[in-house]
Amino acid sequence: MSAVPEAPQAPEAPEEKPPVITPVRVVIALCLFAPFVAMLWVGSYAKAEPTFIGMPFFYWYQMLWVLVSTVLTMIAYKLWQRDQRSRKGGASR
Repeated sequence: MSAVPEAPQAPEAPEEKPPVITPVRVVIALCLFAPFVAMLWVGSYAKAEPTFIGMPFFYWYQMLWVLVSTVLTMIAYKLWQRDQRSRKGGASR
């Protein structure tokens, strides 16, 4: 009896990896980048007026950005968690 050689199997198509830059990741980057731009652009808030409860604009503007930065960082973190979950879920399918 002669052995018939098996036909070589076609290579499997590599799994498609999700793109690295996605709209969600762009939003995350903007949430993290906005406070830096706001604080480094000193000329935009280096003034005394308008005052808020007797505090010059220079100070209350910076304190406001502490709160805004906290919220933006929290949003970025939640979006990142959701992005990572969807990537893990999509890779196992």
